[in-house]
Amino acid sequence: MELARQQILKVAVSSYTDKANETIYTIVLDNGAVTVELTNIGCAIAAISAPDRNNKKKNIVAGFKDPELYKVNRDYFGCVVGRYANRISNSAFTLEGKRYQLGANNPPNHLHGGWQGLSHKIWKLEATIEKEDECGVVFSYDSPDGEEGYPGNLQVRVQYVLDNQNRLTITYKAVTDKSTPVNLTNHSYFNLTGFEQSTILQHELQVYGDQYLEKNDNNVPSGKLLTVHGTALDFTMPAPIGRAIGSFVADRGYDHCFVLNRQDPKRLVKAAVLCEQTTGRTLTVYTDKPAMQVYTANFWDGTSGGEQGIVYQQHGAVALETQGYPDSVNQGHFPNTIVRPDEPYTSTTVFEFGISK
Repeated sequence: MELARQQILKVAVSSYTDKANETIYTIVLDNGAVTVELTNIGCAIAAISAPDRNNKKKNIVAGFKDPELYKVNRDYFGCVVGRYANRISNSAFTLEGKRYQLGANNPPNHLHGGWQGLSHKIWKLEATIEKEDECGVVFSYDSPDGEEGYPGNLQVRVQYVLDNQNRLTITYKAVTDKSTPVNLTNHSYFNLTGFEQSTILQHELQVYGDQYLEKNDNNVPSGKLLTVHGTALDFTMPAPIGRAIGSFVADRGYDHCFVLNRQDPKRLVKAAVLCEQTTGRTLTVYTDKPAMQVYTANFWDGTSGGEQGIVYQQHGAVALETQGYPDSVNQGHFPNTIVRPDEPYTSTTVFEFGISK
């Protein structure tokens, strides 16, 4: 079932100046059915309000009421992570004969771009978009050569567009003056009940991927692609997230990278469908990336207060992070994640909101 559509889409912008004299923006995209709130701190999605089958709107993502909290944001609520999403083994890689040492912020590994990656930067508001059939915003950040140990001056642009078909399209672009690894994703956490239910264990998930990346004891890929069939990672048909979540004691839940089924590496494919039966809300994810990390908020402990006026509990939401393979910079048989001066980076992910029949 489709949500109601609105013909004229709107953008609202507000701002304040923080103690460091930085301009902090809040941008609200509204199509009459779905409302998306964004901040330039971490280029983050702060809220997504979507209706249930009774047209009751709730914010279905984890986030903060106070924008200043995004400057810390230990759990990466809603932000763009990079330069390199997920883990790089032993916090190092060799590129064009030179070894680069990165920050070991997830010892011994480098996680989500380091101690102060893109997720914690103040992005520039480049433009807003307001058309009859879509509205949106463009953010940019210039990452200097050597930041967090990465080579090259990297110019990043991220565009969020909400259209009149209730799709939020995220387009990532980046250019560099030196060869460098780039692997960007959005780290939104979804609870389709609007956190009226404290966990997502009853949410049904379908992942369009028949394989996953095996992990070693350091939580990075071993290099092997294994089948999901017959395992606790088999979501090839819709299944409750809580069905076998206890199978992963060390991870405390799902924290696994699924290899998506695709034939053309440059086209959008359906990556996942998330459904919640009591509200009828659905989320469908499309991407041109080869993989998707499924993470079930395994280390939430009730100490982070949310925009919904509650504290977030373990397994309170699920992140569906479209991306390149983790640690591909150290595993030559993985799909390439090196961006070069003559080969700009571009990627697209779509979150489509709906109502089940």
